[in-house]
Amino acid sequence: MPQSRATSFNYAVGMFGTSIPINMLKTFAFTYYVLGMGVTTQQWAAMLLIYTIIDALDNPIYGFLSDRTRSRWGRRRPWLAIGTPLLILSFIAFYNAPDFLAGNSIFAYGMLFYILAGTLDSVINANYGALFPELFREDSSRAKTNAMRQAFQLVAMIISIALTPMVTEALGYGLTSIIYGILGGVVILYMTFTCREKEPEPDEAKPGLLKALKDLLTNKKFWIAGLANAFYSAAMSLVLASVAFYVQYALGLSSGQSTFLLAAVLLVAIAGVSLWAWLIRKFSLLPIWRLSLAILTVTFIPLYFASNLVMAVAFSAFIGLGFAGVITTMDLIGAKIMDEDTRKHGLRREGIISSALGFMNRLNGLFTSVAYLLVFQIYGFESGDNPGANPDEAARFLMTIVPPVLMMISFAISWFINFNEKPAESSTQAEAVIE
Repeated sequence: MPQSRATSFNYAVGMFGTSIPINMLKTFAFTYYVLGMGVTTQQWAAMLLIYTIIDALDNPIYGFLSDRTRSRWGRRRPWLAIGTPLLILSFIAFYNAPDFLAGNSIFAYGMLFYILAGTLDSVINANYGALFPELFREDSSRAKTNAMRQAFQLVAMIISIALTPMVTEALGYGLTSIIYGILGGVVILYMTFTCREKEPEPDEAKPGLLKALKDLLTNKKFWIAGLANAFYSAAMSLVLASVAFYVQYALGLSSGQSTFLLAAVLLVAIAGVSLWAWLIRKFSLLPIWRLSLAILTVTFIPLYFASNLVMAVAFSAFIGLGFAGVITTMDLIGAKIMDEDTRKHGLRREGIISSALGFMNRLNGLFTSVAYLLVFQIYGFESGDNPGANPDEAARFLMTIVPPVLMMISFAISWFINFNEKPAESSTQAEAVIE
């Protein structure tokens, strides 16, 4: 069937839903628990490390189970329909810690629901990501749909990141999480029930776990793309999580003012997505991916020298340009890896590859946990209750020194991958339809 605009929209808008809860979870967890609830930076680093280890173990399993699922709903839809409400409940619980908790109990509570929400997000994104190369088989439709979904992601980030400091000041974290959770969940379920994947062929084999893992672990392109994404993701995660910290201690302003920095990044990114999509069509994917990584690398550095809000907002806008390029290109790299795997092995294993790439993305927890430990070791910043002697330098370290180092590594890794620019399978062979 010819592809409709509704197909692209219904799939792309799902990115809005998946982004709302996880962005608030990852960006403001440090602020809520460390700066507000007394959890120490050492405990926080331990929480991120434990979560990363668990994520390493469960991600391949989620993708494997999804690839082997056969139901009248399809492979991905059952996981999306069941996982979404569980994700939202865990997310809401994380930001509604009971008042009677204190000390180690608040740390244990936060870690429990951070891990639950994080692992359920892995379930959702493994299945959502697996749908992308299966629903959209041509590079042109992929570029168009991916640009649309990245725009939806950036709108979600404006709400769940840029506006959240102002919203939480007015409503509190608990009520904000309920509103965001319901909004995100409704959109994910809308996408789930309006997009139908291609029916498996009657004789299509189910992938085996050991064979899939062996093929994945020996796939050089998977490792290169995954590691490049992990270092990039660590840089951006650290920046987004540190904005309130930076505004409060480096600029000496209310943490609520971080809205202006975040808005500058995201508004420029929204405007930049269409530019990067055009560059991909004109010059091809790989060189534009590398260019976006290079631009993002250098844009963090000027923030070190910002001394007031106006300078910080202006410098933050440059980050948005590089950020738009990376999010526009990164998923297309992953889709090409899935295409090559299908052609080589004759099996549809988008679920396990998507979840594995998602895990590589979440390796950023290792790098960010080290950054938080360094902040304690170098600057003595323990928590909001005990910020040490130089919290301003600690904030600049997290915001403007560690991220460009991580991005330089990501950029260097990107040069070790290449693709034969072979067109993806014709859209007449496997096309998305709307019920």
